[in-house]
Amino acid sequence: MRYDIVLNQPRLQITMSDMSSNTITFIGAGNMATSLIGGLVADGYEPKSIIASDPDEGKLTDLSARFGIRQAADNRSAIEQADVVVLAVKPQILEQLCAEIRETVQQRQPLLVSIAAGIREADIQRWLGGDVTLVRTMPNTPAMLQSGATVLHAGDKVSTAQRDLAESILRAVGLTRWVDDEALLDTATALSGSGPAYFFLVMEAMEAAAIGNGLPADTARLLTIQTALGAARMAIESSDSPATLRQKVTSPGGTTERAVSILEQGNIRNLFEQAISGACERSRELSNMLGKQ
Repeated sequence: MRYDIVLNQPRLQITMSDMSSNTITFIGAGNMATSLIGGLVADGYEPKSIIASDPDEGKLTDLSARFGIRQAADNRSAIEQADVVVLAVKPQILEQLCAEIRETVQQRQPLLVSIAAGIREADIQRWLGGDVTLVRTMPNTPAMLQSGATVLHAGDKVSTAQRDLAESILRAVGLTRWVDDEALLDTATALSGSGPAYFFLVMEAMEAAAIGNGLPADTARLLTIQTALGAARMAIESSDSPATLRQKVTSPGGTTERAVSILEQGNIRNLFEQAISGACERSRELSNMLGKQ
């Protein structure tokens, strides 16, 4: 089941038919690349305008069978045909990949879209020989269900049309937002990148508490999941802030007020502040480590 997330997202000046004149190459055929390809095809992008390259031939065969896209024999030949190259590999191997494709990228000069978490533009530029057109993105795992939240940052060489093109690719799997300061990608990593785990932890704790208070395990799980889904949909579809929505369901002297009061006494807001600040700090540490070479 897919819910379209709008949240006042501005309309792009580019359509899927416009986009299909561009050949998009995915270097890497893992879960995120599969999600993006699936989202693009579902939104009407021409499958034959998509190429994938990966050392795992089984993954490529599966992608081609599912979506009708083209396969490439190797990374360099895939880039030779591309207007846009999505770098969809693990951060730990991006430097090695860049060394392999540097010459082809410099010759072809495609728009590069990196979804490799934590690798800064300066490092990618250095590894590719500089003067490349690059957009960095930070998608999250719900993108695999076309319910993702992705933050993007454009390098200095990226044109308005290229920004629209990059955004259209990521919009195929959910909501997108741009940041002007690349450093804010660390905050986005801490919030939306790591955020699903925070909600899973809250759901885990609620489920366990309900079981501890007598509910059967299967009932506790289903009620927890459906409550989380319903609350998220209310937040998406309402013009009210989360604070206002919370106040509306908190009757004076009622059960919700008692529960929220206990959470506040436990300093839940401060815990989330510490958690997200800690994740930001770790994102910066990892960026420094991965780009140190």
